[in-house]
Amino acid sequence: MMLRRVRVAVCVIAVSAMAVATFGLSTRKAVALNVNGKTTTVTTYAMSVKRLLEEQHIAVRSHDIVQSTSGGTLTDHAVVTVRNAYQTTVTVDGEDIPFWTVADSADQLIGFFKANESKASAITINIDNVYQQLTGGMVINKKGPVTVIADGKSSQAPDGKLPAASILDSKGITVGKEDKVSVSEQGSETILRVQRVTHGQETRTKVVPFDTQTIVDSSLQPGETVIRQQGENGEIQQVYNVTYVDGVAQSETLDSETTTKASVNQIVAVGPAKPATTDDDAESDTKTDAKSNDASDDDHSTSKNGKSDSKSDASDSKSNAKTDTSDSSKSDNSTKSDDAKQQEQQNNQSQNQNQNQNQNQNQQNQSQQNSSQSNQNQNNQNNQSQNSQNQSNTSTSGRLWHPSVSQAQAYAAAAAAQRGWTGADWDALVWIWNHESSWLWNAENPSSGAYGIPQALPPDKMGAGYRDDAAVQIDWGLTYIAGRYGSPSQAKQWWLQHNWY
Repeated sequence: MMLRRVRVAVCVIAVSAMAVATFGLSTRKAVALNVNGKTTTVTTYAMSVKRLLEEQHIAVRSHDIVQSTSGGTLTDHAVVTVRNAYQTTVTVDGEDIPFWTVADSADQLIGFFKANESKASAITINIDNVYQQLTGGMVINKKGPVTVIADGKSSQAPDGKLPAASILDSKGITVGKEDKVSVSEQGSETILRVQRVTHGQETRTKVVPFDTQTIVDSSLQPGETVIRQQGENGEIQQVYNVTYVDGVAQSETLDSETTTKASVNQIVAVGPAKPATTDDDAESDTKTDAKSNDASDDDHSTSKNGKSDSKSDASDSKSNAKTDTSDSSKSDNSTKSDDAKQQEQQNNQSQNQNQNQNQNQNQQNQSQQNSSQSNQNQNNQNNQSQNSQNQSNTSTSGRLWHPSVSQAQAYAAAAAAQRGWTGADWDALVWIWNHESSWLWNAENPSSGAYGIPQALPPDKMGAGYRDDAAVQIDWGLTYIAGRYGSPSQAKQWWLQHNWY
């Protein structure tokens, strides 16, 4: 009995101790909170990192990076790091990529792109605002001197640890609102470059080729060709708004078009086609010739009989007279038939000429109508071209619009490196998205509807522009992996077990 009481007491003490420990863990905690490099120690009763940030009134945007040494559950003495992202433009092998980064220096940002992408050898950091407020200006963070190039002059800045703005101020270089400031590496040399942006207009002349119209002229011989009107090209004056970078035209948009000379059609006259002789006409001519020959033979025979039979009786004379009369009637009928055919042929020829004239007139009218329609189509095409160009300037406004696989991976490599995902984690990410979408921005699962590089379902949860902007897709995919699995390596393990992630 005594032993039983001891056991009960021990269980009660153990449960109480666990309850006290759990209560202690879930109540008061001392946490180190680092926001953009500034660390403070805070006391909180929050159970999660999200709740802690809400208590401290720290807003977190989609591109910001939040990390905790205790994972999602907040524990005593945990370290929570918050890094707010800002946008810059990175040129990787000639391709401009707008990029949200938490890097505190140009050297670190270049390192993000090089960490997972050995092929990205030519990297330029374009500093959109050298006086940006978040970090107090982009720091070069490079040991030794920095080469400064601006306005066609080159000089050396001895301290590469200073912000770009400070280096430029020390050189007396003023940066305009639209001027471009960039940092790049060429071997061991770091170059800080300022490029002047100016605007102007250029007027150009566009040649409009003339059209050729063909008419049938019955006065010409079959197959004969004569140019009735020489064609002349037209001209359109185009005015372009041009943006220059260090005096070199970089981009342009069509501002206006004016027709200064209308094109003149070239008119070519051709002779009518040679009429073809039909079999019926040939047979009719043959029969007419045969009848004419028979009538001639009868007349000749009658003449001979009159000379040789001079002593014939009256009845024979009358009979011959009747015969002559009959032959004469036949001859007259034959002559009348020939005249009728000749008249019919003249009527047909006159009718054909009228038809040719009407056909010529119709072709001329049709040609004029086509010419007018051609000019109208030209104007419509010019308007459509200008509208299309204006639309293209606004429609493709994404950060990573319809990229190639290499461009998408270059962006993802730097974004992953910012989270510390290099080496095995980067290889795991490449492996997962190779299996999911082959890194194609427009990959879509026909059965489920999952879309994009990370194959999100439903797709619209990735955010605005998700159908065309791979940066939106990649940013969402990395955030999803970080929140659900912690790292790409752990996400890959899950994928191998379940064939999805």
